[in-house]
Amino acid sequence: MENLGENKGLSDADEFDTDETGYPHICSVLEILGAKWAFLVIAELHKGPRRFKQLLRDVAVVRTQSLTNVLRQLKKNGIVHREVYPSVPVSVEYSLTEKGMDFQAALKEMENWAIRWGNDARGDDRK
Repeated sequence: MENLGENKGLSDADEFDTDETGYPHICSVLEILGAKWAFLVIAELHKGPRRFKQLLRDVAVVRTQSLTNVLRQLKKNGIVHREVYPSVPVSVEYSLTEKGMDFQAALKEMENWAIRWGNDARGDDRK
């Protein structure tokens, strides 16, 4: 089967083709985002730049070390920009890069899916 990663101009018929790993493009997105709380952090940063402590308060379910790890992962993958301001004490602000801002449409679709199906613990088909 043709490698989808090499075919930038997929036709409608090819849109849902998969290779041996299932959905290679989705897998690569999950590798980029990686961390458990990445989606929540991206959603919060979409509201605007935040200092670490403010971000920690805004995403209260995330522990300090987990937030640190998520921010490092997102920065490494070009989703988050880290700006250090030379003040006393030093202040650091996090914001989304263009790549990170572009992810907002996907987050909105995930939110729509969660609204429709997220509370359906049985997994029943809705008709």
